[in-house]
Amino acid sequence: MGQARSIIAGLVAAILVSSLAPAGRSEAAARKIETTRPPAKCEMPKFRIVVDVGHTPDSYGALSARNDPEFGFNFVLARRITAKLKSEGFEATRLLVTDGKARPSLFKRVSAANDVRADLFLSVHHDSVPDKLLDTWEFDGAKSNFSDRFSGHSLFVSQQNPHFSNSLMLARMIGRQLKEQGLHYASQYTLPVMGRYRRQLLDKDVGVYRYDGLVVLSRTRSAAVLLEAGSIINRDEEMAMNSPERQEAVAGAVAAAMREFCERR
Repeated sequence: MGQARSIIAGLVAAILVSSLAPAGRSEAAARKIETTRPPAKCEMPKFRIVVDVGHTPDSYGALSARNDPEFGFNFVLARRITAKLKSEGFEATRLLVTDGKARPSLFKRVSAANDVRADLFLSVHHDSVPDKLLDTWEFDGAKSNFSDRFSGHSLFVSQQNPHFSNSLMLARMIGRQLKEQGLHYASQYTLPVMGRYRRQLLDKDVGVYRYDGLVVLSRTRSAAVLLEAGSIINRDEEMAMNSPERQEAVAGAVAAAMREFCERR
């Protein structure tokens, strides 16, 4: 996987130069209360979808069971989702890649999405578990952590988002499409063992959770959904998430949900 990391690093470097628009707005400016615009009618070629690559090269998120950073998984899948949406007629879809440390990068991506007047914001991530649930093993001569106890995707929305009802509707649509692909959602977020990561389950059929503390969901001025596409700390699911077949299944589910969402506008 080391070669894959080098390829991803090169692609990221190229994309960071032209990703959306300069996002130098300060955190204080991002906190300003602004009037939100009403939901726009959806004309697919003009509908502005921002596909956000979760985390950054400097703040890469979780490590997989084989010691690969989450950011690489996020980048590959988000890029595939963006390409799929464009091929399906959402020509104004943009891939958003940010740099820097964790918290400043959150406000960068919010500012970038708001500056281009996004109609939808989708943040792409891959899941892990709390440290207390990790086991250890050795891979390629290096110590690593894993947890095969949990697997599956999950979807998060914020009730603080100005378009919460649309966010929830889109998340449910994505969840249904993933379910039709034969994929299951991660149910552990309702369990006491998750501690501070425990979340309210809004849709028990397709795995939509409420998470008001996520900046990218609560501060964007469009409908916003965060997708945890699968668990990379689970050894089997990590391999599945690396496969083009699984990536294409997730991208196809997102595109189908976007079409359904657009038809209802």
